[in-house]
Amino acid sequence: MRCPFCGHDASQVKDSRPTDDGAAIRRRRQCEGCAARFTTFERIQLRELTVVKSEHRREPFDREKLLRSIAIAARKRPVEPIQLEKLVSGIQRQLETSGDAEISAKRIGEMVMDGLKGLDSVAYIRFASVYRDFSEARDFEEFAGSVEEAGREG
Repeated sequence: MRCPFCGHDASQVKDSRPTDDGAAIRRRRQCEGCAARFTTFERIQLRELTVVKSEHRREPFDREKLLRSIAIAARKRPVEPIQLEKLVSGIQRQLETSGDAEISAKRIGEMVMDGLKGLDSVAYIRFASVYRDFSEARDFEEFAGSVEEAGREG
């Protein structure tokens, strides 16, 4: 593993343990070049996934990009980082076991919205406002109103 500080290509694993959700192994490493310590995560990847964007452009599935976008929607909300990790791990697992090598960005967005709906309504609305590309305040009001109504019914 290449050191993120000095670029040396050898490091020693000093400690390994599973993450809280059990979906990864957290490893503390020490660079053999500069002695700096850093953390890596090892995850199971069942298959390579390709995301098909709306303009038919393709790019590799990026778990960290998905986590960042969800974290932005949940910023300053009472949602724990472990809850976001579990949401992303669950989405990734569903995608990898679906049997499809190419996944539409729309499908991933719907999966995120389904997950956020159960976590935090404000994060859900924030994500939807970007994902559904609200162009006017009225779009936002209508969507927020439908979320509020669904909350009263459920």
